[in-house]
Amino acid sequence: MDRDSFLALLRQHRAIAVIRAADVNVGLQQAQAAAAGGLRLIEITWNSASPEDLVHKLRHYLPHCTVGIGTALCPGDLRDAAAAGAQFCFCPHTDPELIHLAQDLHIPLVPGALTPNEIVAAWRAGAAAVKVFPISAVGGASYIRSLRGPLGHIPLVPTGGVSVDSAASLIQAGAIAVGLSSELFPRSAVAAEDWGHISQLSSHLNHSLTHPV
Repeated sequence: MDRDSFLALLRQHRAIAVIRAADVNVGLQQAQAAAAGGLRLIEITWNSASPEDLVHKLRHYLPHCTVGIGTALCPGDLRDAAAAGAQFCFCPHTDPELIHLAQDLHIPLVPGALTPNEIVAAWRAGAAAVKVFPISAVGGASYIRSLRGPLGHIPLVPTGGVSVDSAASLIQAGAIAVGLSSELFPRSAVAAEDWGHISQLSSHLNHSLTHPV
């Protein structure tokens, strides 16, 4: 997938369901619940249990979704993810070597950055978009709004503390998309296997982002 196609998906769907699973079957259930609620971008963190297996299975079980990985830290992670069928990649940091490898593998890569200097450096290195992380620690929507003035040409994806209720304000502030993890998959709901609750959260999130007031 090229950068333009990936950015089009982010603009269309707006939300990325970020799954960090201690068990493959639980990860499958989480992804299926999010998809049932209308979410179409699924990220499996590379520190999940058997992430290659989970990505491979989700590509089969959820063909209508785009499945990628997160928390990639080294070239080996990215190569293994590509072999498993990952369609995009998020990192918590910016590493030009990973960005260049992702370009060779034709996988859009979104590196993590926080300050304006870091964001510009990531973009200039060839990032498909830039993950602003952790957004909850630096002011949330107000920080994104401040960045959009000088850096409006760079697509930003805030993550880290984004909630179902705060996601829309980040999009309105200028983010191209948002990533949600624990707020979309509450620990209590996962432990109780209450997939219906997660589907409801996903549906509410999807509606708030695709049908803004």
